[in-house]
Amino acid sequence: MTRRFSSRLVVVAATIGLLGTLGACGSNKERSKADLAASKVTTIGVNSYLWRASLDTLSFMPLLQTDSNGGVIVTDWYANPNAVGERMKLTVSIVDQDLRADALRVAASRQVMQNGQWVEAPVQAATVQKLEEVILTKARDLRRLAIVEGK
Repeated sequence: MTRRFSSRLVVVAATIGLLGTLGACGSNKERSKADLAASKVTTIGVNSYLWRASLDTLSFMPLLQTDSNGGVIVTDWYANPNAVGERMKLTVSIVDQDLRADALRVAASRQVMQNGQWVEAPVQAATVQKLEEVILTKARDLRRLAIVEGK
């Protein structure tokens, strides 16, 4: 058992060393192109800047489900302490690997307390638009920061 574990460890270490050596190959110009293209190529299946910006923006809400490969974030109901008798639930979908406005979709549900029961209520379109703007602005800021730090 110990011998099998040790040999696997050696194989993993050798693979990491080989990947590190291969990663060192290539010119700085190639690396710069790779850094700029990072908005498209991610290990999570969707645009990483939109994903991180969405998680940051919704961090105050309890998360019910996150799927980085599918690009979906679903929150649980959140009741703002300043708006007693009202709660919201959000679904954010990232549908593309590019950092574009149409790669982001936000859907909101709102309920209000009436006679001791939660009842569906309309969500203002401006609320959803504002959320999308906040996420897109954060995503662009994260990308700018990554490009500046990459130089």
